[in-house]
Amino acid sequence: MKRTSFRTGFTGKQRSVHKFATGLLMVGLALSASAKDGSPSGTAPPATGTAPPASGTTPPATSAKSKPSEVKHWFQVGVASWYGTKFQGRKTAGGERFDMNQMTCAHRSLPLGTWLRVTNLKNHRTAYVRVNDRGPVLEDRIVDLSFAAAQVLGLDSIGLGQVRLDPVSSSDPDLALALLAQLQMPVGLLPPGR
Repeated sequence: MKRTSFRTGFTGKQRSVHKFATGLLMVGLALSASAKDGSPSGTAPPATGTAPPASGTTPPATSAKSKPSEVKHWFQVGVASWYGTKFQGRKTAGGERFDMNQMTCAHRSLPLGTWLRVTNLKNHRTAYVRVNDRGPVLEDRIVDLSFAAAQVLGLDSIGLGQVRLDPVSSSDPDLALALLAQLQMPVGLLPPGR
């Protein structure tokens, strides 16, 4: 079989950084997708605007007349807060050590390991966070963000803010770009096609 070569426009050093970044991204996405949190797989989030089911409950059965177009996208709107130095290094509900400089959050009922897009409804900033803890304790709040996530959203100085939570697939290209940005990798090192 004849080998066909082509030019990519990368120098040798750039090519190795590109391969490293691509490999790192793939490993990260694979680990994220394969993470188990103890919840049964195959359960879908509930309908729009409703609270997620408590663990151990099953979603209501759909009627025979329901159409696929009637399936609603789950989201949640409410007050977000953040936590930081007081909890730094403590174990989270997921078993890992809390790091206030990572893009994580605490949610009462979403499965651990779920990726969320959090949008600050006041300034429209967006951050991608992974659920790794349970909370918040106060009933009037829907999510506790890490300090790093609060900074990205512009909530670090005011402490509280109105946000929207949307679940994100671990294969979402916008999530991949956000993770690369957190690693401070140049976007030019992304594989072709994005």
